[in-house]
Amino acid sequence: MIVEARDPYTGGHLWRVSQFSKLLAEAAGLSRRDVVLCEIGGFLHDLGKVGVPDAILNKPDKLSDNEFSIIRTHPSVGSRLLATHPLADLAMDAVVGHHERPDGKGYPNGIAGEVIPRVARIVSIADAFDAMTSTRAYRKGMPIETAIRIIDNEAGKQFDRVLAKTFIALQSTAYLNHIVGHSEPGLPLHWCPCGAPVVLRSAQHNGDFVYCRNCGGEARILKNGGEARIELTGGHGDPVTLAPDSDQDLLAGMVSNIAPLVI
Repeated sequence: MIVEARDPYTGGHLWRVSQFSKLLAEAAGLSRRDVVLCEIGGFLHDLGKVGVPDAILNKPDKLSDNEFSIIRTHPSVGSRLLATHPLADLAMDAVVGHHERPDGKGYPNGIAGEVIPRVARIVSIADAFDAMTSTRAYRKGMPIETAIRIIDNEAGKQFDRVLAKTFIALQSTAYLNHIVGHSEPGLPLHWCPCGAPVVLRSAQHNGDFVYCRNCGGEARILKNGGEARIELTGGHGDPVTLAPDSDQDLLAGMVSNIAPLVI
């Protein structure tokens, strides 16, 4: 989550990719353990971006060829960071392979077809779908229908053909709508006037303050039953308030759910 904290526009990206990966794995008929591995891989897939400079990671314009070459190192960096961890095998395939393509035009290894681990092929679709449907500094997120159409057009090229068709079929359900634009179950993103998302957490209460990670603007949480909204106060967070952190409650919940299936 330190990776996510560095970019104010990616609030909830890791959770959403993990949930899209889980949905796709379930729809594809994977075992409970393999579904969990896809969920873990989806959450950790961008680990290697800790090695990408902020000026490139947060650049609002098109990347130069050299900058894109640096971005393309993040799967390999992630593999090196995981290499000595005793549980590395739980996430390694997703971290290394989520930018590989069935047509062999991906990176870092340019492998093709079913040589690409299945978990990586699943996370690839989940990651791209969230990237397309999420608002960034330089563009508004696409409608779900548009992103689904792109995945359909890229089936067999950028995305595994069978898994792409399985993901497309999820459009007829309500599941995607409960993940797109959310940062946790039942918690949609809110938006600062500067255009950046403001992330709420399940542990926060009515009257708590939240802060925009882009401009530092302060807002108060107003809860009414199961609904929550934010009200700008006109204040700004101090350096301590705006320091990057991680959602320990979200992480603890994920760990408690997946640990029995993988340990």
